[in-house]
Amino acid sequence: MKRLARSSLAALVLLGTAQAHAAEGACERIVVTGNPQYPPVLWVDPENEDKLIGAGVELLELALEGTGITVEVMNTGPWSRAQEEVRSGRADMLAGAFLTPERLTYMDYIHPSYVEIPSVLFVRKGQAFPYGGWDDLQSKRGSTLVNNSFGSAFDTYAKDHLDIEQVPSVEQSFRLLLSDRVDYVVYERYQGLAIAEGLGITDELDVLEGSLINEDLYYTVSHNSACNSPALRSALALGMHKVVSQGEPRRLLEKYREQWASQFMPEARKGAPEVSE
Repeated sequence: MKRLARSSLAALVLLGTAQAHAAEGACERIVVTGNPQYPPVLWVDPENEDKLIGAGVELLELALEGTGITVEVMNTGPWSRAQEEVRSGRADMLAGAFLTPERLTYMDYIHPSYVEIPSVLFVRKGQAFPYGGWDDLQSKRGSTLVNNSFGSAFDTYAKDHLDIEQVPSVEQSFRLLLSDRVDYVVYERYQGLAIAEGLGITDELDVLEGSLINEDLYYTVSHNSACNSPALRSALALGMHKVVSQGEPRRLLEKYREQWASQFMPEARKGAPEVSE
């Protein structure tokens, strides 16, 4: 608890400093946050829990290369809190968000998007059920992350027709699933598989055939960020157009997918030198 408290305090201090610089009109640095459970796009730096690393960080840095703007990517806590930090303007940007009408009320979306994310249903091994559409979920219990979105169409349908428990972490959703307290977990396919790999539970899960929905992932800028200006949005849009046309998102997603997976490999598989007899 003390470690987490120190981490949160450090994050708040840095956010306050960033706001002060923005108020002065400097804006040579933008503070970015996001979902800390989103590999290979974003996850907590194992060497510094106050930071996030992943494809979404390096891609943003490439998009802003040559602009004189530096990127500070912070771990501000769970995904729900990260969204609130951007809503309030304490952080300037999210490093990845689906587009929803509600989010449009407090953020500008930077076009183009940089990856299409398929979301799926995770179930217990051997417990797959017939699934041909959202109506098949009405008699089931589900779980997902607090304040996570799967696109406005599914979000509206789920609110009106489905029983989906929202919890603070994907790990908790998977624990509910494996303890038979829910029938499925709704989450992004590759991110969910990566989290399961880290937990060592991949062999205990199945993925129902077919995506629940596919949504584009965007960088966003808070309406309340003092750094939000036509110049910044233009720099971001031009930079994103360039890196997307060069195929950088695909390259970086593969690079960081391998980096995430390497954290869970035995040392010998990481390329550690073998000891000769």
